[in-house]
Amino acid sequence: MRAFSETTSLTGNSLHLALAPGKGIGGAAENLTFFTGFTNEPQVVARSLVALSEITSTRYYKYTPQSQRDPILSAHGDRLRAECFSACNSVYACFELFDSALDGGQIGFGTTNVDINSETRRLLSEISAHETLRLNVSAEGLTAVTKTQKASERPVEMPSRWLNALGNISQILPEFKLAFQVSASAAKAFLATLPPASAVNGNVWLTLSGNSINVSKRPLPDSVLIPGVHRLSALKRLLPYAQGMSIFQSATDGLGALLSLDLPGGRFTLLLTEEAWRGFSGEGSMLVSLAADNVVADADLVSAVLAFEAVIDLNLLAEKTGLSAVRVESALALLAGSGRVGWDPHARAYFHRELPAEHENVLQSNPRLGAARKLYEGGRVRAAGPDWIVKSGSTEYFIRLGNDLEALEVGAVCNCFWHVSHGGRRGPCKHILAAILKRTENK
Repeated sequence: MRAFSETTSLTGNSLHLALAPGKGIGGAAENLTFFTGFTNEPQVVARSLVALSEITSTRYYKYTPQSQRDPILSAHGDRLRAECFSACNSVYACFELFDSALDGGQIGFGTTNVDINSETRRLLSEISAHETLRLNVSAEGLTAVTKTQKASERPVEMPSRWLNALGNISQILPEFKLAFQVSASAAKAFLATLPPASAVNGNVWLTLSGNSINVSKRPLPDSVLIPGVHRLSALKRLLPYAQGMSIFQSATDGLGALLSLDLPGGRFTLLLTEEAWRGFSGEGSMLVSLAADNVVADADLVSAVLAFEAVIDLNLLAEKTGLSAVRVESALALLAGSGRVGWDPHARAYFHRELPAEHENVLQSNPRLGAARKLYEGGRVRAAGPDWIVKSGSTEYFIRLGNDLEALEVGAVCNCFWHVSHGGRRGPCKHILAAILKRTENK
């Protein structure tokens, strides 16, 4: 648990939004300064922080307000990025504030958590478009001109499932490609139709019709599924500021939905799971990357050359570390699982952040991978011609791996209940993972 260095409070005309001790390029620090200056878009910043707070305190499956968690705040030199998950872990939200919306200061580098308590949330909602909003983003607080109030201190405790979820979404997000974009008027018209978070779970399909979004309750040609559309409800807070919207579609079925809202000087992105009751921490998309024998050593090497880049150049990283592209990808998957890198679907590249988690904790928090290693190390995997047999307990399972030597899990099949039930939508089963470990040993 990381405690805030001071309270979130309003004294005089200044709102101090407390931050937890974070990490910068020089490592852990109590007094990091990410930015000091003014924002040209006070309402966009305020309402976006409120939207994040709403999401992180909402359980969308069988709607129930929850005690909120604190968004992760990273500074990348050219932008501030705040991220969080919903209380049910079925929604990932990211707000980016670009340097074009900031004036009079330079953005630094580092990661910490932002304290947005209920009183702060109310006060941010009251900021008008004509107020001057000065930001001082550091361990000493974030200063903004507003009314005189005071809020109490809260400790920070990042849920362990957030770490799993951060790693898994970094593997899920690359599967999404842009389907279509719409203008401000079409985005606002769509946002106006969104149901409240408490609405009954329902799926809709979106299609582009001229410059408008057609919303249907059944699939149409070239339509994009939005499962549990009530999970987009927080975006209604940003309706007045929408400048456009991008809708993405995954190349693989069952990965949920991704869309982003363009804002003045910023962007707000939401990723949804396939079902409102299913959280990202239950996914298994990064398991194959974590299974590699050399992944921990490679991750240590890769992390040593990262410096809070907003866009990580894989080729440059491979050149600096001397690792192959495949090993760099696996290392980044492990770093993602410990919260140290994420995926930007717009730049289609990783970005660097830091969180207080160790590689070993990421490996230990994946029981399916642990079970696969136990089968492999216990000699329970043997070749059967081109296929593999894995003995678990008294039962033998038959596995056929995929043809791509760089991605053996793609197209792999197993006759176990897990694989028959889920296919590859939730990552490979422990038997496929064990067969991959055997197939790739000594390589």
